[in-house]
Amino acid sequence: MSEENETRGERDLADRKFYPADQEAAFSDAAMPQTPQTRHPAYKLAFRDTDFLLRDELRPVRFQLELLKPEMLLDEAGVGSTLVMYGSARIPPPEAVDEALAGAKDLPDDERRVVENLARKAKYYGEAYKLSKMVSEKSIIEGGKRQFVVCSGGGPSIMEAANKGASDAGAESIGLNIVLPHEQAPNPYVTPYLSFQFHYFALRKMHFLLRAKAVAVFPGGFGTFDEFFELLTLIQTGKMKPMPILLFGKDFWNRVIDFEALADEGTISHKDLELFRWCETADEAWEKIARFYQIDGYEADPVEELPPRTA
Repeated sequence: MSEENETRGERDLADRKFYPADQEAAFSDAAMPQTPQTRHPAYKLAFRDTDFLLRDELRPVRFQLELLKPEMLLDEAGVGSTLVMYGSARIPPPEAVDEALAGAKDLPDDERRVVENLARKAKYYGEAYKLSKMVSEKSIIEGGKRQFVVCSGGGPSIMEAANKGASDAGAESIGLNIVLPHEQAPNPYVTPYLSFQFHYFALRKMHFLLRAKAVAVFPGGFGTFDEFFELLTLIQTGKMKPMPILLFGKDFWNRVIDFEALADEGTISHKDLELFRWCETADEAWEKIARFYQIDGYEADPVEELPPRTA
């Protein structure tokens, strides 16, 4: 900055008087004398001291950083709301089914059945792709921000289908990855500047729902169950406003969870089973979303009273 511009900045009523952090860091680097004091880690600026930031006592600060970073970048990217898509990381795409089944012929019976069961669910990869592509092509803008931007966990299978559908529609999509002991990388269809990595599952799940206006849940495992049931709990208890929850794969879900038995046992109410809607196709899912928000020419379904909040 020239002396003239610096003087003008000092007299600017809108100019901040404190230097921004990047400038302060540059001052710290400039002609730093090499002494025992300056070489010691204690002398590092706190926000540049990775070892310090990774201490157990700094966990609350890391929580805040994981909350702030995606929130700020999504806001800067003009993302107003999201269509969140949960589902398995193991279901093969339809084009990989024949190869998977051929490779399973000589496996023990129990292992072969697992491959066959996953192969039968490949149709949901296709429906996740169709729903994502369909919604992305609509390019809904409201309040100057993009609405129903597709958001997945950023991984393979159903998550990949979600991001791929948006990519093939020429739209951006979000991927919320998580650090795991085994290797995991974002699928290649996530928009690079909307690809985030989390250390904390809790913060990742929060970001799934902060902008969510609809959630599509496909067959999945523990992670999908965790995300789905937390969403149901938030809405059932009144901590979150209702939204369309589209549950794909009635045969799968009724095989692995007896929803009616939960209600019959009294641990939930039968009314709670209306918190989600069954779907088998992308068209069904979009119709339910469109009716809920009265868009695309659809009229709203009658609003049904939700269960009272539980203590």
